[in-house]
Amino acid sequence: MSVRLCGRPAGFLLVGGKGCPGFLGRNGSSFKSWNCGSPRRGSGPVVPLASSASVSGPLEEGLLDGGRRQGGRKVAGVDQDELVDPVILADPDSCFCEFRGLNIHHKVFDPESAAHRLFEDDGVASHMSGLSGGAKLPPMILLHGFGASVYSWNWVMKRLGQITGSKVLAFDRPAFGLTSRVSPASASHRNKDVKPLNPYSMAFSVLATLYFMDFLANQKAILVGHSAGSLVAVETYFEAPERVAALILVAPAIMAPVFASQGKKRNQSESNYQAGNEQSMAEAPNNLLSRIAGLLSRLMKNAFLGIVQIVDAMGKMISRFYKKALAALLKSALAVMLVRMAIDKFGVAAIKNAWHDPARVTEHILYGYTKPLRSKDWDRALVEYTAAMLLEASTEKPPLSKRLPEISCPVLIITGDNDRLVPSWNAEKLSQAIPGSSFEVIRNCGHLPHEEKVEEFISVVDKFLRRAFDGSNQHQLLHSVT
Repeated sequence: MSVRLCGRPAGFLLVGGKGCPGFLGRNGSSFKSWNCGSPRRGSGPVVPLASSASVSGPLEEGLLDGGRRQGGRKVAGVDQDELVDPVILADPDSCFCEFRGLNIHHKVFDPESAAHRLFEDDGVASHMSGLSGGAKLPPMILLHGFGASVYSWNWVMKRLGQITGSKVLAFDRPAFGLTSRVSPASASHRNKDVKPLNPYSMAFSVLATLYFMDFLANQKAILVGHSAGSLVAVETYFEAPERVAALILVAPAIMAPVFASQGKKRNQSESNYQAGNEQSMAEAPNNLLSRIAGLLSRLMKNAFLGIVQIVDAMGKMISRFYKKALAALLKSALAVMLVRMAIDKFGVAAIKNAWHDPARVTEHILYGYTKPLRSKDWDRALVEYTAAMLLEASTEKPPLSKRLPEISCPVLIITGDNDRLVPSWNAEKLSQAIPGSSFEVIRNCGHLPHEEKVEEFISVVDKFLRRAFDGSNQHQLLHSVT
């Protein structure tokens, strides 16, 4: 069974459906998409989403020899006997587009289309916000973290579209979700007309983010990054600051400067967070357990800083000679086997550990996170991604921590008070390093505020956007939207 894709407009190939309407790009080029679960007039047969059969045709080209039988083994509870093309695993509202040799999985929520459909069905309009006077905010692009996917934004995507009154788009970064897995060499071969670029590199993710801004037909966008996705958001800002209307960094996996400026005015949430900590210490000045806990906390903080600095120093020490050897080692069969073992051993535990209350992690959530493990070559792609990350750390590029004070757009940093993966104190120091940034702490929350504390997350984002885009900024904002 084959999947037929539509033509390639303006150098790109997009597929999608009812939930993925066509858009007119900023440069006037047409972006058309169709949904994998909804047949197109004139298209070939559509693959049932529940099917486990392999597919042939354009989507399969360029993939490695994944999908081989794995001897009945399971990884994180997912059967590895027959790995399939990611398009087979698509949701009814999934869309795919081809960009530089990869078929990128994404989803789009358009509040205007949703309101129109609801009006037709029920005679009532959906609640839409935006600025006072009916002005729209720029569209949003959501960037997931390491090991996550578009699925991570399911709880807030529509809500964000409602409070902005604009489109919200989330896409699976290469090596994650349902975006196709290809080798860097294969991706380069399929794009002979462009400069070769490793699809698992930071540069590729940045270009993909800028591409989706054009897809949304807008000069500017609000970038929302979670964990490692925050790195992509910030790097996109430095690549094209004029195109980023605002940054929202959620549990950002960005190492804050060791000595951040302390002169920044704190907002109310940040002051309350600090005051709460000071009050807790004052209530038990002679409490031995409290002192021990404080000492251990400081030791963990220093250990975390030390490990990051050591890794950074090691990256800088890697010479060109060792880069090729290291890359070859990381791409070996042994590395692939180790990755599979690590995901099998710690994958589910890591998902639960990301929540303040692991008991709330349901089977549905686990399925959403582990479904991409049914994709062909997910393990090889993860190894390629890790190799690209490590090699990028060894470049002579100025450290991101030293460039943070150059950020001039509105910035919101959100963290959970019980984030076990990226400490909340690091997020606080990060906010101190970015002039004028807002810092919010969500109580009883872990590493995933947008999943675990949806109402609080939406409220914080809504207040920030109203502060950032008040009446004084409406003229400039409207100009960027149109």
